[in-house]
Amino acid sequence: MRVILKTRPRAKPKIPIEAEEIIPQNFLRRNDIRVFEGNKERALDDLFFITTEGPAVSPDQVEVILTGDTGVIKRVGEYMNAGRIIVEGDIGMHCGNFMSAGEILIRGNADAWLGREMRGGRILCEGNAGHYCAAGYRGEKRGMRGGTVEVKGNAGDFTAEYLSGGEVTIHGNCGDLPGVEMRGGTLVIGGDCSRPCGNMTGGTCMVFGQAHQFLPTFRKNGIEDTVYAGKHCRMNAFRGDVANRGKGTLLVRM
Repeated sequence: MRVILKTRPRAKPKIPIEAEEIIPQNFLRRNDIRVFEGNKERALDDLFFITTEGPAVSPDQVEVILTGDTGVIKRVGEYMNAGRIIVEGDIGMHCGNFMSAGEILIRGNADAWLGREMRGGRILCEGNAGHYCAAGYRGEKRGMRGGTVEVKGNAGDFTAEYLSGGEVTIHGNCGDLPGVEMRGGTLVIGGDCSRPCGNMTGGTCMVFGQAHQFLPTFRKNGIEDTVYAGKHCRMNAFRGDVANRGKGTLLVRM
């Protein structure tokens, strides 16, 4: 079953749309999906042209395609547990919050908090991601716990903050403090970053570009070999963050 949602023209197109109800399982079970335009509740067809193709008997057979002016749509895929969402352009904040299964494909850029506190499933962003990608929200002590997040472009500050499980791959650069407070999981940064993994206690981070302002609270622990993008890489290995008695592993390309 394929559900195509194309945004309708709006008088005030910059007003954000809160759309946590846009998840595959809802299109199988409900026909009264509601979203918010600013502080006003709307029926889904007030804001989208809706086209449905084919049947489905379970949520994992449902594919939702978002197209049009999608950059202001927030919370798409929140608590998603099956199926697939394809965003043909950009997407707003909090995409994939708490998702536990299924797949989200973003053809453009993603705003902040992509994959926030994700439990499972897969998110692929073909553009750039904003700040706090795969992180925990304010006050939370655990961020992403499972699944995979892959960003083909760059990501902002605090990527994978409080990462506790799963795998996060940023093929481009990250901003400041990626992997800060990491508890577990794997963070891969293909480009440069600044002050990686401050106060980490567990998990593994690999930086294949330059780690600027490298923190002094990591201890050299030899050299390791690995492969990234089909190429053999020699990595300086560090243990830490010793400021927090950490047992994390930080690998930085030689």
